[in-house]
Amino acid sequence: MADIIKVSRNIDNAPTSPLSTQSVAFSHYNNISAQLPVDPETGTIVAGGIKIQVSQCLENIKAIVEGIAHGMYDVVRINVYLKDITDIDAVDEVYSRFFRSYFPTRTTLAIAALPLTDALVQMDAVISNGEGTYPQDPCDLIKIVRNTEAAPVHALATQSVAFSHYNHISAQLPLNPKTGVIVTGGAKEQTAQCLRNIKTIMEGIDVPFDDIVKVNIHIRDLADMDAINEAYNTFFPDSSIARTLGYMPARSVVVASGLPMDALVQIDATVSHGDGTPPQAIEDRHGIVIRASNTEAAPVTPISTQTVAFSHYNNISAQLPINPKLGAVVACGAKEQAEQCLHNIKAIVESVGHVMDDVVKVNIQLTDMADLEAVNEVYSRFFHKELPARTVIGVTAIAMGAVVQMDAIVSNGEGTPPQH
Repeated sequence: MADIIKVSRNIDNAPTSPLSTQSVAFSHYNNISAQLPVDPETGTIVAGGIKIQVSQCLENIKAIVEGIAHGMYDVVRINVYLKDITDIDAVDEVYSRFFRSYFPTRTTLAIAALPLTDALVQMDAVISNGEGTYPQDPCDLIKIVRNTEAAPVHALATQSVAFSHYNHISAQLPLNPKTGVIVTGGAKEQTAQCLRNIKTIMEGIDVPFDDIVKVNIHIRDLADMDAINEAYNTFFPDSSIARTLGYMPARSVVVASGLPMDALVQIDATVSHGDGTPPQAIEDRHGIVIRASNTEAAPVTPISTQTVAFSHYNNISAQLPINPKLGAVVACGAKEQAEQCLHNIKAIVESVGHVMDDVVKVNIQLTDMADLEAVNEVYSRFFHKELPARTVIGVTAIAMGAVVQMDAIVSNGEGTPPQH
C-alpha cells in the first residue's frame, strides 16, 4: 500500500513551533513532538516548580491527543527528560493522575539541558492510531498490555505494550528482578542485566530477541562504551539466522546526566510484532520480514544497522556528523555538523527508496543548547513539506567529540512483505 499518506497536524490549544509539527500520524501510530512546560496562551514556561511543569507537559500532550480525536488511553509510550533525576518522585506523583485505564511504557532520564532555560522537564509520546491513515480502513485495533514477574515491574509503567505490528518495551534498569536492586559490577554487568531483562520480557510474550528493530542506550559516562559494547555483542545477533545475516538493530546512545536508582546504564527497545494485534489477522511472525539495510553513502558501523524497516516504519540509527568518505567527524561548528548528520540521514533514507519528507520524527542531541539556533538554520532546508515531529535535548558528551547527533523514524508506505 504505497500511497498511505502522512497526516501532520497542529492544534491551537497546545504550544506550536515553526520547526516541528505537534503530531505526525502514519499508518497505525502518531508521533508527538516533545512538549515543554509552556502555557500555550502565554507562550512562556509555567511558574511553580517541578510538579506544575510536569502537569503542563502532560496537559499539552493531552490537548494534542484530544485535538486529533484520541485520548490519553491511546498513549503507548512516554519519554520523560528531566534536568534533575531527583525530581522523579515528583514526576510520578503528577504522572499517575493522567492515566486511568493503564500506564504506557516509559523511559525516564536526566539530561544536561532543555531548549528553554527555565524548563525542568520535557516529554514526548507515541500514541496508537487505530483508524490508520488514508487509504487504510479504520478498524478497532486493540492494545496488548503485558507484564511478567520474571522482569522488574514498575508501578507506573507497563513492561510491554503492543499495538498493530510493533511492541514497545519500557526502559529497563540493571535490576535483579528477584531482589529489586541494581546488580553488582560496572557498566558491562549492568548492560548485560538490562538486556537480560528485555529478553525476559520478550520471552514472556513469545517474541524472539532478534525481533528488536531499535535499541536506545542511556549511559552516564561515555568512557563506559567499550564495556557496554562488549556486553551488547554477547546478546546480538541472537539466533543462528541473525548471526548468518549479521543482523544488528538500529541503535542510539544518549549520555544522560542521571538515571533512576543511580544506574550507569538503562536500555529500552522497539520490537517488531508480526502477529499484529486483534482484529488484524494473525500472520507468521516472520512472514512480515525485517528489512535491515546499510549504504556506503553514510557511515557504517558493525554495532548497528543504519536502517531497519518493519511493516510501515523505518528506524534509523543515530547519525554522527561523520563524513562517510573520510570516516571522521567534520571539523567545523554545530551548523556544519548538523548538516552532515542530516546528509547522512538523507543518504540512508534515499538508499531505501524514500525521501526526507517521509520522516515522521527526528531526535536531536546537542552538547551546547546555544547551538540550537545554528542547527535550526540548516534543519528546515532538508524538508519541503510539513516538518516532522521533533525532540531536542542537551547532553554532556557525544561520541567522537561531536557536538550534534540525530536519529529518525521514517514512514514506510510499501510495508515489508507480505504486506502490499
